[in-house]
Amino acid sequence: MVHWAESIGPHTARLFERILADKPHPEMGYRGCLGIIRLAGRYSPIRMEAAAERALLTGACRYQSVKSILKNALDQQPLGPPAVPPAPPSPHDNIRGAEYFE
Repeated sequence: MVHWAESIGPHTARLFERILADKPHPEMGYRGCLGIIRLAGRYSPIRMEAAAERALLTGACRYQSVKSILKNALDQQPLGPPAVPPAPPSPHDNIRGAEYFE
């Protein structure tokens, strides 16, 4: 299976290795890998490789996660840096600072 995944690309091969390694017995990961093979037949190899890369980066290394990435076209979104959380609101009279609790 991993050899087939290598024909798609290195990220897909690493995804298969990760799926098989995460299970107590490698045989338990075969169904997920077979499902991903079916997805690769439905979507292009470029999209499959991009979805595998996103799954590896996010730690979502399961068949359902890869299926969701492809279905929602998340593989076509840029893999930019994570969004910066907004700055906290400016302090006002109702907010106690750290000094209050000392």
